[in-house]
Amino acid sequence: MDSQNSPKNSKSFSSKIFTFIYKIVGFLLGARIFMTVLLTFALYVSTFFLFNQMESLRAFVFDFKVHGIIFCTILTISAGGIINQFYDREKDKLTKPFRSRIQSFIRQKYYLYSYIVLNSVSLTIAFLISPRVFGFFLFYQFLMWFYSHKLAKMLIINNLTFVSLALYPFFGMLVYYQTFSDKVFLMAVFLFLVLLIMDILKDQLTKKADLLFNYHTLATDISSKINKQILILLMIFNSIISSLIIISIGANSVMSYYFIGSLVIHLLIIFILILNKKNSNFISLNLFRIWIFIGILSMLTDGIITKY
Repeated sequence: MDSQNSPKNSKSFSSKIFTFIYKIVGFLLGARIFMTVLLTFALYVSTFFLFNQMESLRAFVFDFKVHGIIFCTILTISAGGIINQFYDREKDKLTKPFRSRIQSFIRQKYYLYSYIVLNSVSLTIAFLISPRVFGFFLFYQFLMWFYSHKLAKMLIINNLTFVSLALYPFFGMLVYYQTFSDKVFLMAVFLFLVLLIMDILKDQLTKKADLLFNYHTLATDISSKINKQILILLMIFNSIISSLIIISIGANSVMSYYFIGSLVIHLLIIFILILNKKNSNFISLNLFRIWIFIGILSMLTDGIITKY
């Protein structure tokens, strides 16, 4: 009798294990933990090597206020990913079927509980740092919710808000260290335009789902030809910004080589879009993703060489 029940018990146990794993993976995907890790890395690299011009590595390591602000950022962005997933869940079933299948193992109410907990912990830590930091993150959390609830369906505003939210933590660190310069401003414009181009390309890939669920984007509201022309104009303008950055920082640093490479990348993606192949938007989007990661590594390498 025991031997007959054993396979069933074993199967039931393995099924529970797989369900638990799916729930963990589903939660991590909902919180966009992988993008959050990349953003955390980018925040630390840019904070120490770009914004922080005075502190030594030792002083930076023991600056718990900065670590607290970055930790609040991580929690807030994870919460933002969860609330965005909550509002976009029907659309995601079409655009991200594999992710949606895994996330279906967790009830939506648990995502909402996680959203509240993450934001609450973030605000508590922010308040302990200072009332100004608390206000900074309270406004950030409100904007993230309002974007997911309302702005994500509004033409052009959705793109501009999405990019602004992505750069908001970097703006906070810039104000914290008061590192204002032409170089930093030009780099901010460069990154803003890259993220804007990427978001427009992403909208091209989700055009059918956006039309179905009444999301207004450039891809849904104007022709593909005009949309492509806008993308090319943005890349030409960003190439000009890259040239200005090269002039600003000189031509003998790792970052200068990165922005020289950016000129090539922009020209390559313009060529890919003009060819108008089936996967042109997908290839272009992923080239930009890789290039941003290379940019973070370039900043890290350049900072190490400069400081040490």
